[in-house]
Amino acid sequence: MTDRTIPDAAVLSGWRKSSYSNTDAGSCLEVLDNHPAGIPVRDSKS
Repeated sequence: MTDRTIPDAAVLSGWRKSSYSNTDAGSCLEVLDNHPAGIPVRDSKS
C-alpha cells in the first residue's frame, strides 16, 4: 500500500490555465506551480 499525503489547502490556491488548454472545444488543462511534491495537473471541462 502506498502512503499518500493531502497537501495543505493554501498550497492548492495557485491553479492557472495551461497554454495547452483548448477553450474552443470546452476543455481546460490547469497546472499548479510551486507545489513541493511536483507539478499537479487537472482537467476541468466546461
